[in-house]
Parts: sequence; structure tokens; C-alpha cells
Amino acid sequence: MKFLHSMIRVKDLEKSLDFYTKVLDMSIDSKMRLDDCWLYFLSDKEKTCQIELTYNDEMPANGYEIGTGFGHFAFEVDSLSNFTTKLNKLGYDYLYSPFDLNGKGSMIAFIQDPDGYEIELIEKVVS
Repeated sequence: MKFLHSMIRVKDLEKSLDFYTKVLDMSIDSKMRLDDCWLYFLSDKEKTCQIELTYNDEMPANGYEIGTGFGHFAFEVDSLSNFTTKLNKLGYDYLYSPFDLNGKGSMIAFIQDPDGYEIELIEKVVS
């Protein structure tokens, strides 16, 4: 068995595509039209993970609720310092600024996408 992707519903397709392609360097692999929605499949540079952004033709008046079950997506970055520069240049900010996770130099931080989904960024210690 192979894990294929995670799907999230988005309120503003253009803002979400802009965020995932520019901030997280994901690329659009494919898109598909169903009867009531658009599906966009995005992959990381290494093609190790895929996120499906679903944009429904109709959505609840108040948008979507993330709920209490979903936690976050996690992405590895080479340098949180370099990522911070890019993040600020694109007009985004951290939800939780970078901090040392384990006292050994591994750093983590959190950002949010335009719909409020949390994304953990991890800079691992190179041994």
C-alpha cells in the first residue's frame, strides 16, 4: 500500500495556489474538473508528497471549518533563516517563530496558509 495525498478544501483558489507554489515551492502536477469542483494536485520538489486543493463551486456561507482533528502538514527546509527571508519578502509571517526543538540544533516553526491550515517547518540538525 502506498500513501498518495491529503486533500483540503480552500476558499480562494488563487490565494492558495500562490501560497503553496511560491511559499512552499510546490508545483502543480495536474488539475481535474468534477461536476461540482476543481481539484488541483501539488507536489513537493522531490515528489515525495502531494496535497490536493479542492475548490468547490458552492461552499458554506461562513467557509469551511478546520475542526479539531486536523493538526498540520510538515515540511523540511534546508535553512529556516533563508526561509524567513523568503517568507517576509512574500508578505507572510510566522504563526510560531523558529525555535530549537530538542536542544541539539533542530529548529521548527509554524506558518498558516490562507485558509488557516497550519504548516510546520523543520530544519534538521546535520550530523
